Amino acid sequence: MKRVSHLFVLCAIAVVASLTLSAQQREVNGPNDPPGTFSILGFDPETGEIGAAVQSRVFSVGNGVLWAEAGVGAVATQAIVNVNYGPRGMALLKTGMAPKDIIKAILAGDPDETLRGQKWQKAGRQFAVMNANGEFAAHTGAEATTWAGDKQGLHCTAQGNILAGPAVVQNMVDAFENSAKDKDGKPNHISFRLQAALEAGDAAGGDIRGKQSAAMIVVKKDGGVWLHNDVVLRLQVDDNPEPIKELGRLVQLAARQRPRR
Repeated sequence: MKRVSHLFVLCAIAVVASLTLSAQQREVNGPNDPPGTFSILGFDPETGEIGAAVQSRVFSVGNGVLWAEAGVGAVATQAIVNVNYGPRGMALLKTGMAPKDIIKAILAGDPDETLRGQKWQKAGRQFAVMNANGEFAAHTGAEATTWAGDKQGLHCTAQGNILAGPAVVQNMVDAFENSAKDKDGKPNHISFRLQAALEAGDAAGGDIRGKQSAAMIVVKKDGGVWLHNDVVLRLQVDDNPEPIKELGRLVQLAARQRPRR
């Protein structure tokens, strides 16, 4: 009996060690690793809601990639990321500048900077801008890690780097545009459409490094569940072996507290 118990303890220790190693392996990315991977900005012309979603094989990708404000628009900044593109893009959106002009202005004013001894060249940057009317523009730098690129639909733009190929962003666009209504013909909330886009991108190969984190934000003036709440939802999965699946669970929970249209 003692021998059996001893073997059981050893097996339990091995399982815990294996789980710990798995978690450590998911966290090997360091502060100089390029975040972002694949993201989407979307607009719902029926509700006026603007949303953004992202998935990556880095820890806590939502910490700096997505920016959004009701009545203003949204920005996604990734690849050889300059997080300052987020607040700068939002500030320029507030002036009424067109998204395509915002991209030109931000790139023109961006010097190649060094972070912890490593040069983060702007030629590797990737970002997208959408205004409150759903107009958008995107940029993929020539030195963004391959495969890198962006695709646009009628009401969305998808962009990504370190991907399995162009099908990732194309499938994201298709999924968003084709999911405006559910199987019963009723309008799908934009959060479900953004979630469908992430799932489609992942199904097409996603980030070739794997999976770790995901995030989503949706904004609309007074669209939240509380008084004077412009954030319809803000969700973040920082470290999970199936971040998109976990994000989908949170999207479903958020839908339960949201008033039906």
